[in-house]
Amino acid sequence: MSALVVTEAEGVTSLPPTRRRSLPGVALLRSTHGLQRGMLLTGLAVIVVFVVVAIFAPLLAPYGFNADRADGVVFGTQQAPSAAHWFGTTVGGQDVLSRVIFGARTALMVIVLAVSISLVVGVPLGVVSGYVGGKVDRALVLVTDALYAFPSLLLAIVVSIMITGGRSTPMGGIFAAALSITVVFVPQYFRVVRNQTVSVKNEPFVDAARITGARPRRIIFRHVLPNVSQSIPVLATLNASEAILTLAGLGFLGFGIEPSSAAEWGYDLNKALSDASNGIWWTGVYPGLAIVLVVSGVTLVGESLNDILNPMLRTRGGGTTTADEAELALDEPPATATQEEVR
Repeated sequence: MSALVVTEAEGVTSLPPTRRRSLPGVALLRSTHGLQRGMLLTGLAVIVVFVVVAIFAPLLAPYGFNADRADGVVFGTQQAPSAAHWFGTTVGGQDVLSRVIFGARTALMVIVLAVSISLVVGVPLGVVSGYVGGKVDRALVLVTDALYAFPSLLLAIVVSIMITGGRSTPMGGIFAAALSITVVFVPQYFRVVRNQTVSVKNEPFVDAARITGARPRRIIFRHVLPNVSQSIPVLATLNASEAILTLAGLGFLGFGIEPSSAAEWGYDLNKALSDASNGIWWTGVYPGLAIVLVVSGVTLVGESLNDILNPMLRTRGGGTTTADEAELALDEPPATATQEEVR
């Protein structure tokens, strides 16, 4: 029970004021201002629209992603945008708008799987490698550096071919695409977390945990990991945009998800290449525009989070002075007299 507060002068008994719980993310939004807040809100708006469209794709799409007819009526091939088909139709007679909407669902599923698996694999490996050191650290660094040295798209293509063998089921194709992208992301999480762990493991609070007899597993996951996870949200956000581009690259080159399994923006761009030379612009513009908008929105959120969470970039108060600039300003000696006073 909360303690009562009694004032001697008035004899009034009252309860202490309770703190209001704000919605998650409100404090983070209040710490931004100006252009930084505009970038964050714009990116969040794009992401919200993207997620809503992806989740409710069967309800929002007028037709199926692979449908070329409705009510017995066959769609015309390469039809220009009209009232019946707002984004026109493809060379195969599919509705472009429906494929763009269902492509958002495919992209969201691949992003969630790729980033989640990368976090589960890369972060623990980085913490263990940085804390244990020795031969384990050297072996893991050697493997991840070898993976990191390969071009990301080429590595994703090789892994995709190894997993699918050229063909895949709908969910198998999505999982294979996500796993091929995961192989690209794991070294990034490993390098970032491992470098921060090396600098944190000798801090006084870690030494104190060792002295009290805490086990290495408890030290790693209860003391070290919470102090090296500040950059993980930023990296995960930027990886989400990279996952969209990698997925589009795989589909464009023909190593992505089977066309009959799910709609994919990169595959649609590949099929639109021949249309562009014939003046048929709508089959390539709308999938490409979807990629640009989603990648831009996710990147804006990632850059904004980097500015907020990075103490070297975080702005103070309502101005535009960074922490470094403020520190330099404090070091400057005060002026003794202005030019007007000298005159």
